[in-house]
Amino acid sequence: MTQHIQLQAEVPDSLAGQRLDQAAAELFPDYSRSRLQTWIKNGDLKVNGAVRKTREKVLGGETLELSAELVADESWEPQPIDLDIIYEDEHLLVINKPVGLVVHPGAGNTDSTLLNALLHHCPDLATLPRAGIVHRIDKDTTGLLVVAKTLKAHTSLVDQLQEKTAYREYEAICTGVMTGGGKVDEPIGRHPTIRTKQAVTHTGKPAVTHYRVLERFRGHTYIKVQLETGRTHQIRVHMAYIQYPLLGDPVYGQRLRLPKGATPELIDAMRRFKRQALHARKLGVQHPGTGEYMEWETPLPDDFKTMLQVLRHDAQSD
Repeated sequence: MTQHIQLQAEVPDSLAGQRLDQAAAELFPDYSRSRLQTWIKNGDLKVNGAVRKTREKVLGGETLELSAELVADESWEPQPIDLDIIYEDEHLLVINKPVGLVVHPGAGNTDSTLLNALLHHCPDLATLPRAGIVHRIDKDTTGLLVVAKTLKAHTSLVDQLQEKTAYREYEAICTGVMTGGGKVDEPIGRHPTIRTKQAVTHTGKPAVTHYRVLERFRGHTYIKVQLETGRTHQIRVHMAYIQYPLLGDPVYGQRLRLPKGATPELIDAMRRFKRQALHARKLGVQHPGTGEYMEWETPLPDDFKTMLQVLRHDAQSD
C-alpha cells in the first residue's frame, strides 16, 4: 500500500533567513520535521526544482515542491483482535486498552498486539509511523490511548505530547499509607545494571509526576496521578522511588506486604492480584482537525474495582 503526496508552496518573505527544514515545517505542517528532513535529503522536497541541504537558508520567494510516497510497513500483520473503541472519526481513534494487551510488537511479543489489531480495523494506518500509535501504556496497565489516523493528526498529537499540552490522568493503588499528595520531579532513564528496567538516574530524561490522595486504607492508598511527561514506566518508577510502589507491580514493587490484622479476604485478594494497579482514566487532546479540546474518560476495570472494595471492607473491619 502506497500513498502519494504532491504539494507545492511559495516561501513567504516572513520566513527569509530560516533553514530549509524549518521553512518546510511551517509550509507543510501536516508532516513532522524529521520526515521533512528525510524527504529533503532524498531529493523528494526540492527548491525551485533543485535539491538542497536541510541547513541551507531560504531567501523568500522560492517554490518548494514536495513529491513523495508513504509506503506501508509490510512487516506488521493485521490481526482480527477485538478493540474497545471509545471514540473514532477520520482523524483519530481513542482505545480503552484491556489488561494483557501489548501495544507494539517487540522482543517476546511479535504479534497479537494493539498495533496488529489496529491494522485490521483500519488498513490505511500501515502508512503511518507505528501505525498511528503516538504513546504507549504497559501491557498490564489498562485504560485510554489515542491513535492518529492521518499524518496531520500524527504530527499534531506528537507535538501535544512533547509540549505537555495533552492531558493524561491515571488512578492507582499504592502500597503504604500516604499523608498527602505531592509531586515527583526526578529524571528517569535505563537502570544502570538491569537493562529491562527503568530507574531514577541523573543521566535520565526529565520526568514529572503529580499525585493526589483519593482514599486511604489500612496499608494502602488510592491515588490520582497526572503526568507532565511520558517516560517509560514513569508512574511505577516514581512511586517506587518515594517508597510507595504500586500494588501488584511485579517489577518495581516490593515483596508482598500484608497490613497487620488484614482480613482473610484481603490476603487472598492481594495474592491473586498479579499486575500493577494502574489505570489510564482520562485523556484530553486538542482535536487535530477542529482544534477543539476533547476529553474522554473510562471506568476502572473489574479487577481494580474489586480490589478497592476488598480494601474498604478490610479498613472497616479494623
